[in-house]
Amino acid sequence: MSLIRIAIPKGSLQQSTIDLFRDAGWNIKMSSRSYFPSIDDPEIECALVRAQEISRYVESGLFDVALTGKDWILENSSDVVEVADLVYSKATYRPAKWVLAVDEKSGIRSIEELRGKKIATELVSFTKKYFAERGIPVEVEFSWGATEAKVVDGLADAIVEVTETGSTIRAHNLKIIEELLVTNTKLIANRQSWGDERKKTKIEQISLMLKSALQATGMAGLKMNAPRENLERIISMLPALTSPTVAPLHDSNWYSLEIIIHESQSRNLIPELLRAGARGIIEYPLKKVLVDD
Repeated sequence: MSLIRIAIPKGSLQQSTIDLFRDAGWNIKMSSRSYFPSIDDPEIECALVRAQEISRYVESGLFDVALTGKDWILENSSDVVEVADLVYSKATYRPAKWVLAVDEKSGIRSIEELRGKKIATELVSFTKKYFAERGIPVEVEFSWGATEAKVVDGLADAIVEVTETGSTIRAHNLKIIEELLVTNTKLIANRQSWGDERKKTKIEQISLMLKSALQATGMAGLKMNAPRENLERIISMLPALTSPTVAPLHDSNWYSLEIIIHESQSRNLIPELLRAGARGIIEYPLKKVLVDD
């Protein structure tokens, strides 16, 4: 039986990807000198690959499935199956953006003013296409890193760089003048692999468990006992994902309640629940949460 080959992004996303798989139920173990980590699933084998190259390798069939960014799929114009968006819950997720930035002292305030200028970026193909579609001729140059410094050093007139908060860009005295792309991590599959029923079933299992682990990020379970006379009041206070679970106890004057909340809500909610008469309150961490899309 052929194995499912998974590409794990090497570099800055490597540990967070391994942690995500662990929360989803798979333990991936690294060897200091190996590009082929072990995984505790006899149906899967892993390899470390640069995120920028992953979508091309999945398209070619070297890998069945992988995690990579929407930005690199677009950059490589890869023909792959986008199985799932792997983003954190809305309460914790801060999307990454590719932005166009210039020296704040340059006087440039719009994309049209970059006509004939040089732009440094790692996202070369996407940037060329972006400007071409708007009829703005520019010279796009590949940047090997430290892209923000290219403008400071006078090596480029502008940069296209990825950011979450913009703090690094501002720290280099640069000004963002346009947002080109919002990106996120995607689970992608080779089209031939997706057409194989056995492989598709396994890929769907991986997708489901990864999404459930992400959905649990920043979430907690809350259990408590509530007296009959205050039950409706306490239920009305609960910010549950769905209606709370309510069960009668042996003592008919008390009920057991259970809900899922954002962890940050507990600091205010628990004291209020105590004042409302709830007792035996227990907060516990969650590993996976399955909710409807």
